[in-house]
Amino acid sequence: LVHEALLHESTDHSALMAHLCSVEDQQAARSQLAGRGLVAFVADGSVLPRATGASDRPMDAASAVPFSSPPSLRVTLPVPNAGSLTGMGLPRGVTLIVGGGFHGKSTLLEALQVGVYDKVSGDGREGVVTDRMAVKVRAEDGRAVTSVDISPFIDHLPFGKRTGAFTTADASGSTSQAASIIEALEGGASALLLDEDTSATNFMIRDARMQALVSADREPIRPFITRVRSLWSERGVSTVLVVGGSGDYFDVADTVLMLHEYTPSDATAAAKDVAARIAGGAPPESKADRGMPPTPRRVLSAPGLTAGMKTHTGRASIRFGDEPELDLGGVEQIVEHSQVRAIAEACLRLGGAARPIDEALAELEASIREGGLDVLRPGWRLGNLAAPRMLEVGAALSRLRGLEVEGSVGGRG
Repeated sequence: LVHEALLHESTDHSALMAHLCSVEDQQAARSQLAGRGLVAFVADGSVLPRATGASDRPMDAASAVPFSSPPSLRVTLPVPNAGSLTGMGLPRGVTLIVGGGFHGKSTLLEALQVGVYDKVSGDGREGVVTDRMAVKVRAEDGRAVTSVDISPFIDHLPFGKRTGAFTTADASGSTSQAASIIEALEGGASALLLDEDTSATNFMIRDARMQALVSADREPIRPFITRVRSLWSERGVSTVLVVGGSGDYFDVADTVLMLHEYTPSDATAAAKDVAARIAGGAPPESKADRGMPPTPRRVLSAPGLTAGMKTHTGRASIRFGDEPELDLGGVEQIVEHSQVRAIAEACLRLGGAARPIDEALAELEASIREGGLDVLRPGWRLGNLAAPRMLEVGAALSRLRGLEVEGSVGGRG
C-alpha cells in the first residue's frame, strides 16, 4: 500500500505533472483577479454542468455546452504552463446573472462558488477561478444566531425589539440570511454570491404594490436591494446574484449577464434600457440605498467545547460530545468531509478563547500555514484532514448553539 500510494516511482508521472501544472495555472490566474478588477474568471471551453445533481464529475462532452465568453467581457490571463487562458472576466461591483429557467444560471454560480478552490484535471472547471474571499450566502431557516448586528437589514421588530445584537435559536429565512451576510463581512468577505432560488424573498425585494400597501415605517426588513450598492461603493464588497423574478435589480447592477441554453451574453445595456422604460408604481426601494455601516467584530467563546473532546462528523454536520448537532448544510462552500473534520478540530482549538473572531481566525490561519493541519491537535498526526477556509471555520463557530458573545470591538468597514 505504501509503495503504491506514496512512492514517486509508482505514480503516473505524466498525469501527476499535468495536475501540478494545472494547479499552478489556476493559482496564477486567481492571483491576477484583484489587479484586473475582477471577482472571477471563467475560461472558454470550460464544462460547467455536472453529470448529475449528486456528482462532481463533468457532464458528458457530447451533451454539455462548452463555456464561451461574451466578447465584451473576454480577457486573457497569462499563466506559467498553458501560456495563457482566455475567457470571461467578471468585473467587481454588482453583477446579475439572468435568463430563463433551466438555462444555466445556477450552474454558473455553483462553478463560481467552488472557484475559490483548485480543481483536479478533468473536472471541467479548472479554468474557473474566483476571489478566495468570495462567500456563498443563502437563507437557513432554523439556524442559531448569536449576538449578530443585523440592523442594517432588519430592525424595529414588533414591541420595540431591536436587532443590534440579534440572538435566536430558530432564525427565519430573512433573519438567517441577514445574519450570514453580516458574519461573512465580519470574516473579511470580498464578494457575496447569492441565488434567488435559495434566498428569502422578503429579504431580497419588496415590489411596488407591497411598498404601497405596507409602508416602510411598518416594515422591519430593509431588503438587500437597499444595501447592495453601498456594499460595493462604501465597503468594496461585490455581489454576484442569480435573479429571475425581479427586474428592480436592473437599477443597481453594474453588469448583467444573460444565460440562454448555457451560452452567456452581455445584457447590461438592454437591462438598463428596460429599467429606464418601465418604472414601478411606487418609488423603487433600489433608489433608497441607506449606506452600509461598519460591522462590529464579536468577541466569541464556546465554553462547552474543550480540547480533545469526542466529536463525530458527517458530510455537513458535527456533533461535539453530547451537544446538539451542528448543521453545516447551509455552508455551501464546504466541499469535502475532511474539511468538516478540520473545522471540528479548529472549533475545539478556538472554543475557549474569548477574543475577536477575526483575530482568532487570522492567528489560526497563520499557524496552519506555518505548521500544517497537525497544529489543530498538537502531538497528533491525524492524516484525515483537508484545509478549510477560515470563512467556513467562522461560519461553523457562528452556528454553534452554545456560543457566547462577550461583547464586540471596533467595526469592520
